[in-house]
Amino acid sequence: MKAISRRQFLKGAFAGALGITAMSVLGGCAFDSGAPSGSAEVSSEPSGTAAAFANTHTNPLDIEKRTVLLNNGLEMPIFGIGTYILTVEQAENSVYNALKDGYRLIDTSAAYNNEVGVGAGITRAIAEGIVKREDIFVTTKLWPTSYNTSGVDAALERLGLDYVDLLLLHQPMGDYVSGWKALEQALSDGKVRSIGLSNFYGDDFTTIMNNAAVPPALLQVETHLKNQQNSTMKLLDPFGIVLEAWFPLGGKGHTDRFFNFPEVKALAAKYGKAPAQIIIRWHLQENHICIPGSSNADHILENIGSFDFEIEDGDIETLNALNEDSAYFYAVPTDLEANGLTDGT
Repeated sequence: MKAISRRQFLKGAFAGALGITAMSVLGGCAFDSGAPSGSAEVSSEPSGTAAAFANTHTNPLDIEKRTVLLNNGLEMPIFGIGTYILTVEQAENSVYNALKDGYRLIDTSAAYNNEVGVGAGITRAIAEGIVKREDIFVTTKLWPTSYNTSGVDAALERLGLDYVDLLLLHQPMGDYVSGWKALEQALSDGKVRSIGLSNFYGDDFTTIMNNAAVPPALLQVETHLKNQQNSTMKLLDPFGIVLEAWFPLGGKGHTDRFFNFPEVKALAAKYGKAPAQIIIRWHLQENHICIPGSSNADHILENIGSFDFEIEDGDIETLNALNEDSAYFYAVPTDLEANGLTDGT
């Protein structure tokens, strides 16, 4: 699969959000943004609302059960299949193969332009008796142009599902406070079971916390050996919010480099595991939900083989020492403006 530019990514996202012919070229991204716009009155300074949620701790991942207890009382699988930059056909096959191999967590997004394929893979697995709907946990994300109840309904229609288990706001753009209210309404209406955020940091995260009636259950952000999100984990802990890692293996253009880090290769040899399995296991032991994506059936099967061993504490510290707080995926304001996505969207 060819690498894509930031501009291609955003062009595909904008086209998909408007219902234009899908360009299967995008996934999560992180970027700086200003304050949200729109009619909602918002607060970006710490307030009593956010403080009221800060009375718990993030639960540890139960690696033996392969689940984590969210702050809303629901259990969520801790390992799943990501579908970033997969075509509709690839998404269907990857989801089907993953469910057949024992995966129970699926991640997609309106912006990926492949929810139809994800839904088809789920339907196929259910029809063959591989899983029941209640056995799996489906996550999707709304793009800023659809931060409303219509966006929720459209996502369910594309997936062919009556509900999703987790619905996220994909980016801190547009009137995301009203978007959060739409997620809360969908939760109340039974269209979703949990709600959360993707790529919200700093003031944007605080604004949501200060204006939420229901706190996020999860934050999905770029997390890998070179960007370990330690400060983010500390921020989330008092609210019981779980971190989910996208680009867990480094992302396109970095995965092979990660697999060839001397530290990773040495541990792969020590434990008799593939480099991908070492990195995935590190994520799990560091309390990150992990959703590596792949269209390769062999890789999908290999990745789930990360539960039958444990990395020793000293080796975890060796991997922790690789951190540089370096994110690899950025969209910049000029890219957003070129595709009609600005803070005023």
